[in-house]
Amino acid sequence: MFTAAAIAVLVAMALALVRAYAGPTLYDRILAVNVFGTKTVLLIAIVGFLTGRPEFLDIVMVYALMNFITVIGILRFFEYSVAQATANSETIGEK
Repeated sequence: MFTAAAIAVLVAMALALVRAYAGPTLYDRILAVNVFGTKTVLLIAIVGFLTGRPEFLDIVMVYALMNFITVIGILRFFEYSVAQATANSETIGEK
């Protein structure tokens, strides 16, 4: 049963990669990368359960935290860069 769950997670990861490649906007791509990271966390947890190694859950916790912090950082970066580009274009238009 858990093998089927692992296969389903792998399929979802493949679909997230397709979405990251073909996303129409930047935010769609960032969301797809976030989904890929979340599915990676699930896959590591399933593999840890299948192999009987509970220490994989520690790795899962660290990876989930890194995924969350990275996505927040990337979104902040693009939020401020888009806002600055908009402000610069408005300033150029006023001159």
